[in-house]
Amino acid sequence: MQRRRAFTLIEVLVSIALISLVLLGLYKSLAIQRSSNRHLHDYLQRALAKDKVVMTLYKDILSSDGNLSLHRGEFDRLCLNNTAHSLYGLASPKVCWLVLKEGKTLVRVEGGDYRLPLRSDDRVALDRVMEGMELFDIYRSGGDLLVAMQTKGEKPYAFLVQAIAPPPKPKPKLKSKITAGQAKKKVPLKKHAVGK
Repeated sequence: MQRRRAFTLIEVLVSIALISLVLLGLYKSLAIQRSSNRHLHDYLQRALAKDKVVMTLYKDILSSDGNLSLHRGEFDRLCLNNTAHSLYGLASPKVCWLVLKEGKTLVRVEGGDYRLPLRSDDRVALDRVMEGMELFDIYRSGGDLLVAMQTKGEKPYAFLVQAIAPPPKPKPKLKSKITAGQAKKKVPLKKHAVGK
């Protein structure tokens, strides 16, 4: 009968050292993967937040009646005087998008009848939607509206909304040209024979 040989102490120590080197490499790889996942998660959160802002602005414009005012400046200001898109359940709110000078923050103002700058008695909802705006420009050509925006350290983003026609202007009332003599004159009615 052949006798089985056991591992020596040196062989056990060498195998433990090799396993610890492999585990150390796996741990470093796992740490790199976690860091990468964290950066990816942060990037996706910022991208989702930006997409949410862009979709809200897009829905505001698309749901408007076309009656909008655009003020040019360092940053443009867009006011939609009547839109069907409301974040607060208002029937037809006025919505303004503008960039505040402090912190270059893009804000959305929604309310009933108000003017900018806001007064103390105006009842509005003000949402800070993006910080560090470097670009917020709006261009209008006929019924087309191009919106370009960029935050600090990000690539610029633009979208186009087409066929936003301004509301029709009310037609002036036509003055009737009936003279006083014609008003008194009676027009004879024709008698129609009813089926026999």
